Amino acid sequence: MGCFTFVKLMMVLFNLLIFLGGLTLLVMGIWVSVDGGSFLRLLRPFSSQGLQVINVGFFFIAIGALLVLLGLTGCCAAHKESKCLLLTSFSIILVIFISEVAAGVVVLAYSSFAEEILRDWATPALQTDYGRDPVITTIWNTTMTELNCCGLKNYKDFVGSKFEKESGGRLPPSCCRTKSSSCSSDEAGLSAVQGCFKDILENLNKHSNIVGGFAAGIAALEIGAMTVSMYLYCHLEK
Repeated sequence: MGCFTFVKLMMVLFNLLIFLGGLTLLVMGIWVSVDGGSFLRLLRPFSSQGLQVINVGFFFIAIGALLVLLGLTGCCAAHKESKCLLLTSFSIILVIFISEVAAGVVVLAYSSFAEEILRDWATPALQTDYGRDPVITTIWNTTMTELNCCGLKNYKDFVGSKFEKESGGRLPPSCCRTKSSSCSSDEAGLSAVQGCFKDILENLNKHSNIVGGFAAGIAALEIGAMTVSMYLYCHLEK
């Protein structure tokens, strides 16, 4: 097998993987949009937000369709040895790659401020939005139940909040060891349930490592696809 034939096969392989990845996202997007109820059961913290799930579905469909089209373009370019298609495929992957690098830089810049961002968001949310905003309430109820914690620091995050005032001095059941619906600040103080801050940070770090590894794999795939497409283009130029 000659070098040119081998590179053509690699081009097809890389773009086939891109095609399959896009097809997976496309199927997921259609599933979320058509049968959101099943998807919601997997994402319980957002179970009341049908509109957001529909938006996620449309996003998956758009990205999946783009990747499917890109994969087909790359495969056709390698098979037909078309310089135009090769250049088109290279340009699209390059734009996507640059966008991903820019997004990664932004994420890395903000990750160092994760603790401050979490505190700045969580404390006001618990004081003013918990019990009134269904999204905030559902997220925090699920978090506190699964992690066996209360508030961000401790039960004092709810003391003086709108939820405590409107509920007649009650706090969320997770703030008391008994998980009672009549949990008071005095009972919560005796229970000494720890805050969720440490556990949330650990979960964020764990999932960010998984996402980072996945993104690195995608980036390597894109670099490989760009390399072989440019090699084929230069070979055809000669």
